Amino acid sequence: MAGRRPGTQDGLAEGARIRALATLYKASISLVVLHICLIATLVYKTMVFIIETIINFHKHTLSRGNVKAFKLITDPDAFQLLGDETRRRIIYLLRAKEMTVSQIAGELNLTPQAIYHHIRKLRDAGMVEVAREERVDHFIETYYRATAEIFNMSHGSGTSTAYHEEKAAESLKALSRIGLTVRDDPTLASRLVELEKRMDQIGEKQSWADAIAGLEDVDFFVKQGVDHLAKLLMMSDKEFNEYLNLIREERKLLRSLKESSEKVEAVARKG
Repeated sequence: MAGRRPGTQDGLAEGARIRALATLYKASISLVVLHICLIATLVYKTMVFIIETIINFHKHTLSRGNVKAFKLITDPDAFQLLGDETRRRIIYLLRAKEMTVSQIAGELNLTPQAIYHHIRKLRDAGMVEVAREERVDHFIETYYRATAEIFNMSHGSGTSTAYHEEKAAESLKALSRIGLTVRDDPTLASRLVELEKRMDQIGEKQSWADAIAGLEDVDFFVKQGVDHLAKLLMMSDKEFNEYLNLIREERKLLRSLKESSEKVEAVARKG
């Protein structure tokens, strides 16, 4: 059998080399594409993990925008609830972030049962609410939050007079801590509360009070300022003069009971 010509053999070898190179080129392109896809997938998963971690870490703060800046409390029973230090501390915690009963118990070093008892009372009073619920294994974790950043205890008809008299008496006693002392008069606190109540009623319009309380984009101190300015704007001259007379009466009452510095020093030496 006649052998193949050298030129033909060289051509076949060259063709095989070209096909081999083409196959390697295609394989290398596929490997590069695969490598890029793997890197992109890894980067994507890493970004998702970071975002989920941040969301889970800060989840308790993401819904704070739904919390009112201010809330009006008129129920006298709610005032008594905040007389308990533990409940005040719970409100303080839940104003900052959403927490479960177990988390609150850990912060305050109390049992979850004791915390739940306080939470239930605060929920009934409208000062704490359920923020969200999450499933953890076979359990449902409930997160709570305060219903507002600031609570205003109203001096309206729903407020206990005895409560305000108690606070007025505490304020009078505190005067001595800044160098101002008034004589002990068991009727003074009630008289001051009565004067304050009469001043609050002058120029008061319930529709405006409700509208001011419903302002959710301003804080408590701005609401107080709005209330004061609205009263001054809408008072008649007669009401304004009555308002000034009540202020004069309150000042006269306090100054009549203010003990002179010489008498205070004499009582101190005698004691």
